[in-house]
Formats: sequence, structure tokens, C-alpha cells
Amino acid sequence: MASRQGALDRAAIFFDQGHFKALLGDLVAIPSTSQEAGAEAALTQYLEEGIAPWAQRLGFETVIHPNPLPGFGPILTGIRIEDPAFKTVVLYGHGDTVRGLEDQWRAGLKPWALTEEGDRWYGRGTADNKGQHALNMAALEAVIAERGGKLGFNVKLVIETAEERGSKGLKEFVAENAGLLAADVLIASDGPRVEPAMPTIATGTRGTFHFDLVVKFRDGGVHSGHWGGLTRDPAVILAHAIASMMDRNGRVLVRGILPPSLPNSVRTVLDGCPVGGGADAATIDAGWGEPGLSSAEKIYGWNSLIVLAMVSGRPENPVNAVAPDARAHCQIRYTVDSDPAGFTAAIRAHLDAAGFPEVAVENSFVRMPASRTDPDHPWVRWAQASMQKTLGKPVQIIPNSSGGLPGDVFIDHLGVPLVWVPHSYNGCKQHGPDEHLLVAPAREGLLAFAGMWWDLGEKPVS
Repeated sequence: MASRQGALDRAAIFFDQGHFKALLGDLVAIPSTSQEAGAEAALTQYLEEGIAPWAQRLGFETVIHPNPLPGFGPILTGIRIEDPAFKTVVLYGHGDTVRGLEDQWRAGLKPWALTEEGDRWYGRGTADNKGQHALNMAALEAVIAERGGKLGFNVKLVIETAEERGSKGLKEFVAENAGLLAADVLIASDGPRVEPAMPTIATGTRGTFHFDLVVKFRDGGVHSGHWGGLTRDPAVILAHAIASMMDRNGRVLVRGILPPSLPNSVRTVLDGCPVGGGADAATIDAGWGEPGLSSAEKIYGWNSLIVLAMVSGRPENPVNAVAPDARAHCQIRYTVDSDPAGFTAAIRAHLDAAGFPEVAVENSFVRMPASRTDPDHPWVRWAQASMQKTLGKPVQIIPNSSGGLPGDVFIDHLGVPLVWVPHSYNGCKQHGPDEHLLVAPAREGLLAFAGMWWDLGEKPVS
């Protein structure tokens, strides 16, 4: 007779006999970067050759749609309806990757080839996001096989190819196809666990707000010997302006870009939550950031201000001149507890009050909005219970992951709660050379999803 353990055993055999590794290797071999000109055909290839035939074998009716926004990659939908009365899950993933950076990978590794070394599978997309959505689909396959072709629930698959460019077009696509994609919950995977060995559920993501700080005094540089000491240096003014916005220990002084407080529900769920396991411990500076918050509260429940880039003159080829201007590109990672619509005004008011009217705030925009489902939502607690039953260990819930994902799109246009179950870890180097997926968490992720898919067909959330 079909059983939950039978589904788990099927998933484990698929992984342990090397079938999942081979499948992932085929997906990684498709150079589907969305960040390099000339790679557009590979985005379509990933959906046409990597995902669509597999999804069709699992009983999905697939369509590859052009992106509503010109210049961005296509979107695949797969619809599998067993009974309109059953619960329906949206299963999301993205098939595009960041740049390959071929010349930066260490000897023996290539971005578009899966290479196994020890407990790691190297290759572009192994962690972000090919490996993650492939695990979830492989778990579906195990349950379908165990139940003799049935799931006991409906699935709507959405695989986009512009996530690494801010998921451009996804919002418009989901809004236009809200009826087609109507569902009860989004269950998907991206991003890192809080620690490699600790299964994690994130109920949202922080948003990303970008802006430039610009100081411009003249059209060209002036001789440093003749004018140095007499004319204002834009780099010095900009440095002081940034220093007025954040103190020596990383405390943000522009209080208008921060949440009014840390919600009790967020504080409760983050009590005892670890941070940084498996990554370079030296990158966590205990005294940096908002005083009185734990490391978990700082990255999962609070806002951060980061200077992503800063330039004045030509550092690569300096000349003896006082530069005409200086520019810094900055980012705010923010939670749903603060409103990005007021960020620009708050920054402007702060700079004026601090005596920096000459520092302009330009090019402000939200790249990816914040999202969050209540950590105590029934679907979240259902997923936690299912995963703990399968894995026999605690599952950490966090109110939002530290990175950005398009969860807001599905909340705004489908009204679904978010259950993100990451299979990676924060040392996976997902946006740099030597990206990799850890084998043990990947195997756990496959089993966890096989258990959830089985449980969803047995006793879904009411």
C-alpha cells in the first residue's frame, strides 16, 4: 500500500543513486544567465528543454509565455489540477542565474558544469535557484509515483527567468493571470537556511531600496596645487554626509528609514535563532548595527543601510586635481514594518538638518518590495510540523529571509500566504565564483518536501 514512508524512500533512493545529481548537472549545463547580453536564447532553452518536458511527465499542462516587459526573459506556467475542490499550491522558482564569471572560478571548476568535491556540488545555479526548485519538483515526482499517479492536491508551477534582474515583468504577469494562478498558498524555495544543518522556513523577504548621494561642484577638476585647500572637495563633503547618516559602529542615524519598533511576533520567533553558521565567522561583527538587537533581529527583523559603491575622480588613474564631483550608490534593506515611500524625504530632511544641503538624493527606487506572512499563520505552522516529522529535528521559522524575493507579487495579486523553505546556506557564494550546493541539506530538502507533498494530500490546512 502507498505510504508516507514509501514516498520518502523513493525520494531518498532518487538522491542516493545519483539521479538527482545527474538531473541538476543537465540544468546547470544550460548557461541561462539573465545578466549577460547574448544569453537570451539560453533562458528559453532552460524552460523548453530543462523544465517543460519534466513537468509534462508529471502531468502538468505547460505554457511558456513571453515576458510582459520587453527585454526580459520568458515565464513558464505548469498547471496540474486533480480536483477543483482540492487545495492548490503555487510552486515558484527561477531558472535564470547571475553572470557566469568564468575567469574567476578556481582551478578545476567551471560555472556551467556540475563538479562534486567532498560535500559540495559546484556550478552556477546549483544553489540559486536551479537546485532548489529542482528538489521540490523531484519530491513531487516521488509522491506521484508512490500514490499511483495522484497527489491529492493541485499544483501551479511558475518558473521565471528574470529574477536576477529584479523579477521584471513578473508582477505584471501574475496580475494579468491571477485567475489562472489562483491558489491557497505559495510553497517554494530560495535563499539560505539560518545554518547549514538547521532546516528553515522564511515567511517573507526584506525589500531593497536604492538611491544615490551626489555632490557636484563644477564641470571639471581643478589643479590640486593651485586650488587644493581653497576649493571644496566633493569627496570629503560626501564622506561627512554619509558619516552623519551612520555612526562609527553602524547604527543608522536617519531614524526615518527604520521601523518604529521590532514587532513582538518577530522578536518571539527569532528568540535563540542562530546566524551565520557555515559562513565566514569573521564577517559577523558583534558590535556593528542597531544596539540592543541580536544578530538574528538585525538581519531578519530590522533595516540596514549599506554603501554599495562610492567614487570620486578616477581611482584607477588618479590625476593631480580636486575632483568635480563624488557619488555613492546606497541601499536600504527594509522590512514590511517601514514604508519605503517616505525614505527619500527622510534622507533629504536628515541631510538638510545635518548641514549638507549640497548633497543631492537622486535615482531613488524600490528594486524589490518587502513581504511577510505572519510566522504563526496556519500554513507556516503546518509546514513546520510536517518537516519536523520527516527530519526528526527542529525547524527554525524566521519572519523574512535576509535577501530579496518577489513574495510581494504573490501576496498582492493572489492573496496567498508565503512559505519559503530554503535548501542553501549563506556561504554558498551564490552571486560570486565557486557557487555550490551542500549535499546534506539538499538531501534533507528533498525529503522534507516529499513529506510535505504527502501530508498535503492527506490532511491539508483547513
